[in-house]
Amino acid sequence: MKQDKITAQSVITTGRFQLRPLSIADTGLMSLYASDKRVAEMTPNIPHPLPPGAVEAMIERALADQSQDVIWAIDASPSGGAELVGVIELHQMDRRQSEIRYWVAPTMWNTGIASEVVRALIAANPLANDTIFASVFQDNPSSARVLVNAGFEYLGDAESYSVARSAALPTWTYLKKLI
Repeated sequence: MKQDKITAQSVITTGRFQLRPLSIADTGLMSLYASDKRVAEMTPNIPHPLPPGAVEAMIERALADQSQDVIWAIDASPSGGAELVGVIELHQMDRRQSEIRYWVAPTMWNTGIASEVVRALIAANPLANDTIFASVFQDNPSSARVLVNAGFEYLGDAESYSVARSAALPTWTYLKKLI
């Protein structure tokens, strides 16, 4: 049985960032970053080129009560940065489990953002998960390091389809037990 979506989505604060619900006002920056081929190719579901209306549809999905995804904007404005520098989400699965997914704007790569927000989301555990899964394409070792540094354990190799690359690609799969 699927969990019910937490409708009062929590705001999570880290040292430099705030994870907050997406809003329509995020459309411009999300479109800018998600349309970058480097971002799209590291995610399974962002197409490249980004078609018109894709970001608006993602935001609508995030705001829908029946969505299985709880999506936060990574907001750097508390530390003087942009209101959106990336996105992090939990895709709800069965039996108090979720899959964590995230991307960060290329201009912010190698600044520790992903590590900080992944750790903060895990610590907050807003969906009361027992287990969180993750997978990354094998040509993205930086994301794999983020997961390992956040305490995820390597489970094995798998394969996932990349819409941007129009191909199935090898992935590394990870698990984090929270209980």
